[in-house]
Amino acid sequence: MTDTQNSSANGVEKKQKCGVVAVLGAPNAGKSTLVNALVGQKVAIVSAKAQTTRARMLGIALHETDDANTQMILVDTPGIFAPRRRLDRAMVNAAWEGAESADAVLLLVDPIKQRRHELEPLVEQLAGRPEKKILVLNKVDKAKKEPLLALAEELASKVDFAEIYFISALTGDGVAELKDALAAEMPEGVWMYPEDQVSDASERLLATEITREQLYRQLHEELPYDSMVRPEKYIERKDGSVEIHQQIIVARDNQRMIVLGKGGSMIKSIGQAAREELSELLGRKVHLFLHVKATENWSEDKEMFEEMGLDWVR
Repeated sequence: MTDTQNSSANGVEKKQKCGVVAVLGAPNAGKSTLVNALVGQKVAIVSAKAQTTRARMLGIALHETDDANTQMILVDTPGIFAPRRRLDRAMVNAAWEGAESADAVLLLVDPIKQRRHELEPLVEQLAGRPEKKILVLNKVDKAKKEPLLALAEELASKVDFAEIYFISALTGDGVAELKDALAAEMPEGVWMYPEDQVSDASERLLATEITREQLYRQLHEELPYDSMVRPEKYIERKDGSVEIHQQIIVARDNQRMIVLGKGGSMIKSIGQAAREELSELLGRKVHLFLHVKATENWSEDKEMFEEMGLDWVR
Protein backbone atom coordinates (compact mmCIF):
# COMPACT_ATOMS: atom_id res chain seq x y z
CA MET A 1 0.00 0.00 0.00
CA THR A 2 1.35 3.40 -0.94
CA ASP A 3 -1.63 5.74 -0.73
CA THR A 4 -2.85 7.30 2.51
CA GLN A 5 -6.41 6.20 1.70
CA ASN A 6 -7.75 2.68 1.05
CA SER A 7 -11.15 1.52 -0.07
CA SER A 8 -13.07 -0.76 2.29
CA ALA A 9 -15.42 -3.50 1.13
CA ASN A 10 -18.39 -1.12 1.22
CA GLY A 11 -16.61 1.52 -0.84
CA VAL A 12 -15.87 3.90 2.01
CA GLU A 13 -12.38 5.34 1.91
CA LYS A 14 -10.19 4.20 4.82
CA LYS A 15 -7.37 6.19 6.31
CA GLN A 16 -3.91 4.66 6.23
CA LYS A 17 -1.94 5.04 9.45
CA CYS A 18 1.62 4.16 10.36
CA GLY A 19 3.65 4.71 13.51
CA VAL A 20 6.37 3.44 15.82
CA VAL A 21 5.95 1.84 19.24
CA ALA A 22 9.06 1.31 21.39
CA VAL A 23 8.76 -1.60 23.82
CA LEU A 24 10.96 -0.99 26.87
CA GLY A 25 11.45 -2.81 30.15
CA ALA A 26 13.86 -4.55 32.47
CA PRO A 27 15.41 -7.82 31.22
CA ASN A 28 13.00 -10.75 31.06
CA ALA A 29 9.83 -8.65 31.40
CA GLY A 30 8.34 -10.43 28.36
CA LYS A 31 9.00 -7.84 25.64
CA SER A 32 9.74 -10.32 22.86
CA THR A 33 6.72 -12.44 23.80
CA LEU A 34 4.51 -9.34 23.61
CA VAL A 35 5.93 -8.23 20.25
CA ASN A 36 5.30 -11.71 18.85
CA ALA A 37 1.74 -11.64 20.19
CA LEU A 38 1.00 -8.22 18.67
CA VAL A 39 2.44 -9.23 15.29
CA GLY A 40 0.59 -12.54 15.36
CA GLN A 41 3.62 -14.72 14.71
CA LYS A 42 7.17 -15.17 15.90
CA VAL A 43 9.58 -12.37 14.97
CA ALA A 44 11.74 -12.22 18.11
CA ILE A 45 13.38 -14.97 20.14
CA VAL A 46 12.06 -15.75 23.59
CA SER A 47 14.07 -17.16 26.47
CA ALA A 48 13.83 -17.45 30.24
CA LYS A 49 17.42 -16.21 30.27
CA ALA A 50 17.69 -12.47 30.94
CA GLN A 51 19.06 -10.08 28.29
CA THR A 52 18.26 -12.38 25.37
CA THR A 53 17.41 -9.57 22.94
CA ARG A 54 20.63 -7.75 22.05
CA ALA A 55 19.91 -5.37 19.20
CA ARG A 56 16.76 -3.51 18.21
CA MET A 57 14.45 -5.87 16.35
CA LEU A 58 11.47 -4.55 14.44
CA GLY A 59 8.18 -6.42 14.45
CA ILE A 60 5.49 -5.17 12.07
CA ALA A 61 1.87 -5.48 13.20
CA LEU A 62 -1.25 -4.69 11.17
CA HIS A 63 -4.58 -3.54 12.55
CA GLU A 64 -7.80 -2.93 10.64
CA THR A 65 -10.89 -1.03 11.73
CA ASP A 66 -13.91 0.29 9.85
CA ASP A 67 -12.18 3.61 9.16
CA ALA A 68 -8.45 2.84 9.09
CA ASN A 69 -5.74 0.36 8.10
CA THR A 70 -2.85 0.72 10.52
CA GLN A 71 0.74 -0.51 10.41
CA MET A 72 2.61 -0.44 13.72
CA ILE A 73 6.40 -0.72 13.78
CA LEU A 74 7.16 -2.43 17.10
CA VAL A 75 10.71 -1.89 18.28
CA ASP A 76 11.62 -4.83 20.52
CA THR A 77 14.52 -3.36 22.48
CA PRO A 78 17.10 -5.04 24.70
CA GLY A 79 16.23 -5.01 28.39
CA ILE A 80 17.53 -1.93 30.19
CA PHE A 81 19.86 -2.76 33.06
CA ALA A 82 22.99 -1.43 34.77
CA PRO A 83 25.76 -1.94 32.17
CA ARG A 84 29.09 -3.39 33.26
CA ARG A 85 30.79 -4.47 30.05
CA ARG A 86 31.13 -2.98 26.57
CA LEU A 87 28.43 -5.35 25.29
CA ASP A 88 26.10 -4.27 28.10
CA ARG A 89 26.62 -0.59 27.30
CA ALA A 90 25.93 -1.15 23.61
CA MET A 91 22.70 -3.01 24.39
CA VAL A 92 21.39 -0.32 26.75
CA ASN A 93 22.25 2.39 24.20
CA ALA A 94 20.33 0.42 21.56
CA ALA A 95 17.29 0.27 23.84
CA TRP A 96 17.13 4.03 24.42
CA GLU A 97 17.79 4.76 20.74
CA GLY A 98 14.79 2.56 19.96
CA ALA A 99 12.59 4.93 21.98
CA GLU A 100 13.69 8.07 20.12
CA SER A 101 10.99 9.60 17.91
CA ALA A 102 8.53 6.81 18.79
CA ASP A 103 4.84 7.68 18.62
CA ALA A 104 4.38 5.74 21.85
CA VAL A 105 6.73 4.24 24.43
CA LEU A 106 5.41 1.13 26.11
CA LEU A 107 6.92 0.21 29.49
CA LEU A 108 6.39 -3.50 30.12
CA VAL A 109 6.71 -4.61 33.75
CA ASP A 110 6.85 -8.10 35.24
CA PRO A 111 4.89 -7.60 38.50
CA ILE A 112 6.15 -10.86 39.98
CA LYS A 113 9.93 -10.54 39.59
CA GLN A 114 9.86 -6.73 39.23
CA ARG A 115 13.70 -6.50 39.14
CA ARG A 116 13.55 -3.28 41.15
CA HIS A 117 17.26 -2.51 40.79
CA GLU A 118 16.70 -2.22 37.03
CA LEU A 119 13.10 -0.99 37.01
CA GLU A 120 13.63 2.05 39.26
CA PRO A 121 16.36 3.77 37.15
CA LEU A 122 14.30 3.04 34.03
CA VAL A 123 11.22 4.68 35.53
CA GLU A 124 13.28 7.73 36.55
CA GLN A 125 14.60 8.19 33.02
CA LEU A 126 11.18 7.66 31.45
CA ALA A 127 9.64 10.36 33.64
CA GLY A 128 11.52 13.09 31.79
CA ARG A 129 11.00 11.84 28.25
CA PRO A 130 8.60 13.64 25.89
CA GLU A 131 7.10 10.62 24.12
CA LYS A 132 3.61 9.35 24.98
CA LYS A 133 4.11 6.70 27.65
CA ILE A 134 1.94 3.62 28.25
CA LEU A 135 2.32 1.31 31.24
CA VAL A 136 1.68 -2.38 30.64
CA LEU A 137 1.76 -4.86 33.52
CA ASN A 138 2.43 -8.35 32.22
CA LYS A 139 1.72 -11.85 33.58
CA VAL A 140 -1.69 -11.05 35.04
CA ASP A 141 -2.49 -14.76 34.72
CA LYS A 142 0.00 -15.41 37.56
CA ALA A 143 0.11 -12.16 39.56
CA LYS A 144 -2.11 -11.53 42.60
CA LYS A 145 -4.64 -8.73 42.12
CA GLU A 146 -3.95 -6.49 45.14
CA PRO A 147 -0.14 -6.25 44.76
CA LEU A 148 -0.65 -5.79 41.00
CA LEU A 149 -2.94 -2.78 41.49
CA ALA A 150 -0.62 -1.34 44.14
CA LEU A 151 2.35 -1.56 41.77
CA ALA A 152 0.39 0.13 38.98
CA GLU A 153 -0.59 2.97 41.33
CA GLU A 154 3.00 3.38 42.53
CA LEU A 155 4.47 3.56 39.02
CA ALA A 156 1.73 5.93 37.84
CA SER A 157 2.68 8.32 40.65
CA LYS A 158 6.23 8.53 39.27
CA VAL A 159 5.60 8.75 35.52
CA ASP A 160 2.83 10.50 33.59
CA PHE A 161 1.48 7.41 31.84
CA ALA A 162 -1.30 8.18 29.36
CA GLU A 163 -2.81 4.72 29.87
CA ILE A 164 -2.33 1.57 31.93
CA TYR A 165 -3.03 -1.98 30.71
CA PHE A 166 -3.01 -5.37 32.41
CA ILE A 167 -2.13 -8.26 30.11
CA SER A 168 -0.60 -11.68 29.76
CA ALA A 169 1.65 -11.73 26.69
CA LEU A 170 1.90 -15.51 27.02
CA THR A 171 -1.83 -16.35 27.13
CA GLY A 172 -3.00 -13.34 25.11
CA ASP A 173 -5.24 -11.92 27.83
CA GLY A 174 -5.69 -8.19 27.22
CA VAL A 175 -3.38 -8.14 24.17
CA ALA A 176 -6.19 -7.40 21.67
CA GLU A 177 -7.35 -4.42 23.75
CA LEU A 178 -3.77 -3.13 23.98
CA LYS A 179 -3.35 -3.50 20.21
CA ASP A 180 -6.57 -1.54 19.62
CA ALA A 181 -5.31 1.27 21.83
CA LEU A 182 -1.86 1.41 20.21
CA ALA A 183 -3.36 1.49 16.72
CA ALA A 184 -5.60 4.39 17.74
CA GLU A 185 -2.50 6.40 18.70
CA MET A 186 -0.71 5.96 15.37
CA PRO A 187 -0.59 8.99 13.07
CA GLU A 188 -2.00 9.05 9.58
CA GLY A 189 0.66 8.23 7.00
CA VAL A 190 2.02 5.91 4.34
CA TRP A 191 3.04 2.40 5.40
CA MET A 192 6.78 1.89 5.79
CA TYR A 193 6.80 -1.82 4.88
CA PRO A 194 4.94 -4.15 2.48
CA GLU A 195 1.72 -5.66 3.79
CA ASP A 196 3.13 -9.20 4.05
CA GLN A 197 6.36 -8.25 5.90
CA VAL A 198 6.38 -9.02 9.64
CA SER A 199 9.94 -8.07 10.56
CA ASP A 200 12.96 -6.13 9.35
CA ALA A 201 15.19 -9.13 10.06
CA SER A 202 16.56 -10.98 7.04
CA GLU A 203 16.18 -14.77 6.85
CA ARG A 204 19.93 -14.98 7.49
CA LEU A 205 19.66 -13.01 10.75
CA LEU A 206 16.47 -14.79 11.79
CA ALA A 207 18.24 -18.13 11.37
CA THR A 208 21.06 -17.12 13.74
CA GLU A 209 18.53 -15.86 16.30
CA ILE A 210 16.59 -19.13 16.23
CA THR A 211 19.79 -21.11 16.86
CA ARG A 212 20.75 -18.75 19.68
CA GLU A 213 17.34 -19.26 21.26
CA GLN A 214 17.88 -23.03 21.25
CA LEU A 215 21.29 -22.57 22.86
CA TYR A 216 19.66 -20.75 25.77
CA ARG A 217 16.67 -23.06 25.92
CA GLN A 218 18.59 -26.33 26.00
CA LEU A 219 21.62 -25.33 28.05
CA HIS A 220 19.86 -23.07 30.58
CA GLU A 221 22.40 -21.96 33.19
CA GLU A 222 25.19 -24.20 31.91
CA LEU A 223 26.11 -21.76 29.16
CA PRO A 224 27.02 -18.21 30.19
CA TYR A 225 25.54 -15.17 28.54
CA ASP A 226 28.81 -14.71 26.62
CA SER A 227 27.92 -16.66 23.50
CA MET A 228 26.80 -15.72 20.02
CA VAL A 229 25.89 -17.28 16.69
CA ARG A 230 27.56 -16.04 13.49
CA PRO A 231 26.18 -16.66 9.99
CA GLU A 232 28.72 -18.18 7.60
CA LYS A 233 26.91 -19.38 4.47
CA TYR A 234 23.34 -19.11 3.25
CA ILE A 235 22.95 -21.14 0.07
CA GLU A 236 19.76 -21.39 -2.00
CA ARG A 237 19.56 -24.92 -3.40
CA LYS A 238 18.00 -25.71 -6.78
CA ASP A 239 15.31 -27.84 -5.14
CA GLY A 240 13.96 -24.81 -3.25
CA SER A 241 15.52 -25.74 0.08
CA VAL A 242 18.15 -23.62 1.86
CA GLU A 243 21.54 -24.65 3.23
CA ILE A 244 22.62 -22.69 6.30
CA HIS A 245 26.07 -22.80 7.94
CA GLN A 246 26.55 -21.14 11.33
CA GLN A 247 29.33 -20.77 13.86
CA ILE A 248 28.56 -20.84 17.59
CA ILE A 249 31.11 -18.75 19.47
CA VAL A 250 31.86 -19.17 23.17
CA ALA A 251 34.57 -17.64 25.36
CA ARG A 252 36.33 -20.76 26.67
CA ASP A 253 37.12 -24.28 25.53
CA ASN A 254 35.20 -25.88 28.40
CA GLN A 255 32.10 -23.99 27.17
CA ARG A 256 32.75 -25.41 23.71
CA MET A 257 32.63 -28.93 25.17
CA ILE A 258 29.33 -28.12 26.90
CA VAL A 259 27.77 -27.00 23.61
CA LEU A 260 29.05 -30.08 21.79
CA GLY A 261 27.85 -32.49 24.50
CA LYS A 262 28.90 -36.10 24.92
CA GLY A 263 29.57 -37.56 21.50
CA GLY A 264 28.15 -34.40 19.89
CA SER A 265 24.69 -35.08 21.36
CA MET A 266 23.97 -31.52 22.52
CA ILE A 267 24.86 -29.72 19.31
CA LYS A 268 22.85 -32.32 17.39
CA SER A 269 19.83 -31.61 19.60
CA ILE A 270 20.24 -27.83 19.24
CA GLY A 271 20.59 -28.14 15.47
CA GLN A 272 17.57 -30.40 15.09
CA ALA A 273 15.28 -28.09 17.10
CA ALA A 274 16.52 -24.97 15.27
CA ARG A 275 16.18 -26.66 11.89
CA GLU A 276 12.59 -27.76 12.57
CA GLU A 277 11.53 -24.30 13.68
CA LEU A 278 13.26 -22.61 10.76
CA SER A 279 11.63 -24.99 8.28
CA GLU A 280 8.23 -24.09 9.70
CA LEU A 281 8.92 -20.34 9.73
CA LEU A 282 10.41 -20.24 6.24
CA GLY A 283 7.97 -22.71 4.73
CA ARG A 284 10.65 -24.86 3.15
CA LYS A 285 13.24 -27.51 3.94
CA VAL A 286 16.31 -26.29 5.83
CA HIS A 287 19.74 -27.96 5.96
CA LEU A 288 21.48 -26.55 9.04
CA PHE A 289 25.18 -27.07 9.77
CA LEU A 290 26.63 -25.92 13.09
CA HIS A 291 30.14 -25.87 14.49
CA VAL A 292 31.51 -24.42 17.72
CA LYS A 293 34.53 -22.18 18.21
CA ALA A 294 36.09 -20.91 21.46
CA THR A 295 37.27 -17.30 21.07
CA GLU A 296 38.47 -15.55 24.21
CA ASN A 297 37.26 -11.94 24.56
CA TRP A 298 35.04 -12.17 21.47
CA SER A 299 32.77 -9.55 23.08
CA GLU A 300 35.56 -6.97 22.63
CA ASP A 301 35.62 -7.50 18.85
CA LYS A 302 34.15 -4.55 16.89
CA GLU A 303 33.20 -6.78 13.95
CA MET A 304 31.12 -8.98 16.26
CA PHE A 305 29.18 -5.93 17.46
CA GLU A 306 28.40 -4.92 13.91
CA GLU A 307 27.11 -8.41 13.13
CA MET A 308 24.73 -8.12 16.10
CA GLY A 309 23.51 -4.72 14.91
CA LEU A 310 25.06 -2.89 17.87
CA ASP A 311 27.16 0.26 17.97
CA TRP A 312 30.75 0.01 19.19
CA VAL A 313 30.61 1.77 22.57
CA ARG A 314 33.71 2.79 24.49
